[in-house]
Order: sequence, then structure tokens, then C-alpha cells
Amino acid sequence: MTRSEVLAAEYNSYYKNYIGLVEKTSLTNALIVGLETTQTFFETLPKEKWKYQYAPDKWTPKDILQHVSDTERVFAYRALYFARFKNADLKGFDENVFAMNAHANKKSITDLINEYKTIRAASLSLFKYLNESELKQTGTANGSLMSVRAAGFIICGHEIHHCNIIKERYL
Repeated sequence: MTRSEVLAAEYNSYYKNYIGLVEKTSLTNALIVGLETTQTFFETLPKEKWKYQYAPDKWTPKDILQHVSDTERVFAYRALYFARFKNADLKGFDENVFAMNAHANKKSITDLINEYKTIRAASLSLFKYLNESELKQTGTANGSLMSVRAAGFIICGHEIHHCNIIKERYL
């Protein structure tokens, strides 16, 4: 199953740009490549940029990496729930409330990167063992339909999006 097989009807149109950022590859490969690329990106980010804000009230790169990790947890949970419980209905989450309560800027760079790597390892383990039928199952999150496989590709595109934002606005 590749990204090109995910149908637009399997997710809210809001996520189209995220999914479109992912290469036409398998979900497992996209997760592996994303891990390598994102980890390297953050490991090579200049230390003086980690707490930088390009405008008042904007997130720092530390906040962004924490947000990427938190969002992956949320979408992996959605995928797990939808794979195990057909037609589930889950609430949304407010990324700004999560960011405000995550205290990312008090964490070390090493801890943030290790947390990201641990979460990705868990996501890889989850998606690796889901069969085609489970990957196509859907549920509702935040009032919108989403398939298990769309949730996986959204995870991948979401981190690409945020790395691109850092490149454009922070470096």
C-alpha cells in the first residue's frame, strides 16, 4: 500500500497538503525515511536556533519538535483505535493547548530528539503489523472521517511540513 492508494475520501481535505508531501512509497518506508530525515534535521539544527521565535507568540523549534511528537502520538492512537474498533468516534485535540502544557523549552535537545525517536519506533511497530483490511478501516476524529492508512501518511507529511516551516522561517 502506497501513498498514491490513499483516497481523498479517506481524510478531511485539510490534510491533503500533508499527505501530498509524502513520496509515493509504502507507509512503512515513509515512516523510516521520515525518522532518518527528521532526526538528522533536528540533530544538525544550530543550537542558537532551538529557542528562536521568528515572531512574537510563535513556537520555537523545541516547541515544534514536541508538537510533531505529540501529534504523532495522537494520530497513531487514532489509527490504533480505528484498526481495532470500526467506526469509532474520537474527539479532536487543540495543538496550542498541548504546546502550552508540554514545556518543550525546558527539555534538553537530546531528550526531545529521543522522545521523537521512541514515538516513531512505536508507530513503526503499530503500522508494520496492520493488514490491508485494517489499514482501510475508518473512524471519525474531530468530526471528520479518517482511515487508518491516512492517519499514517498524515503523520509523515506533518513532520515534513514542520521541517519546511523551520527551514523557511527560522534559518
